Amino acid sequence: MKSLVKHVRIPALLLLGMAGGAQAQEAWDRPREVYAGTYSIAGYDPETGQVGVAVTSRVPCVGTLVPHVRLGAGAAVTQAAIDPHHGDMLLEAITSGKSPNDALAELLEHDTDAAYRQIAVITMDGRTVQYTGPNALPWAGHRSGRNYVTQGNILVGPEVLKAVADAFERTEGTGMRLAERLIDALEAGERKGGDRRKGALESAALLVIDPRSLLTVRSDHIAADIDICEHEAPIAELRNTYNAVAGNLGHRTLQQFYGPDVVQLKVVLHLLGYYRPDEPEVRLELSAPFYTQEVVNAVNRFREDHDLAGPADGSPPGLVDQETIEAMWDVLEHRGMAVEARRRIRDLIRAP
Repeated sequence: MKSLVKHVRIPALLLLGMAGGAQAQEAWDRPREVYAGTYSIAGYDPETGQVGVAVTSRVPCVGTLVPHVRLGAGAAVTQAAIDPHHGDMLLEAITSGKSPNDALAELLEHDTDAAYRQIAVITMDGRTVQYTGPNALPWAGHRSGRNYVTQGNILVGPEVLKAVADAFERTEGTGMRLAERLIDALEAGERKGGDRRKGALESAALLVIDPRSLLTVRSDHIAADIDICEHEAPIAELRNTYNAVAGNLGHRTLQQFYGPDVVQLKVVLHLLGYYRPDEPEVRLELSAPFYTQEVVNAVNRFREDHDLAGPADGSPPGLVDQETIEAMWDVLEHRGMAVEARRRIRDLIRAP
């Protein structure tokens, strides 16, 4: 669960190092809300109905500040000088029936600090609106295209947002998940230089909402909520984390277990009566080091008989973790078979 973000007042002196120069001094001559120099993209996928935001910044835990999503409304992005309530206010106004343009215009009209803000909205039917205040720290700007908005401040230049936009447009209609397309776009912006500050903490975040009830388990329909609070390569880590959470092919190396430990496992299971109990002993044949389905089934039976979680409980089939190994040796010790097991393993497997 994300932590609640409250107003945080930061003295101007602490912010001058982000941009430097007389313009920054003039812009930050008094305390203001949190300033998130950053770039982001918010997108809509008409094929799935998903809406999401991906963002990176040189402030920690940017995911607690910038992205906001809500079912029935869409996504809001609040950056530069951030009032953390603005995202909810915009999405609430859209939920109540206001257009994105009217919702943002009303918010800015009553905001005395509007000149320092950078805000964007994309709805769950692809409507968009953006605003970059004249006092957002340079380079600052925004651009949009079909089904996306991208915006940034304290960037090396407009080429960053162009790269973000081009990358998102290239992946339209490719069948990629929205989350993957958003991360791709962030990476493209980073390759063009991204945030112009150096040496500061870096973070990245992804927030996606999915209206399809059968494909989300949360009542608020949040499908992805990843916040890389601090990392030397936060966008790459964002992709790694997303791939692992999504179970994307390639996030790990898939292979059949093979090795002398599998032979040892067969010896133990054989003595316990779970693996080929009708044979006098485990033979050192060509297939001996392979973790076959026959061994998986034997492990599953052992775990079930000894009240260890199995496939029916959500554990992987054939799981042999430390708990399983300790349970096997406990049974061998209890039956007075541990010495015989060690001797068989010693004589069957060549080892130092």
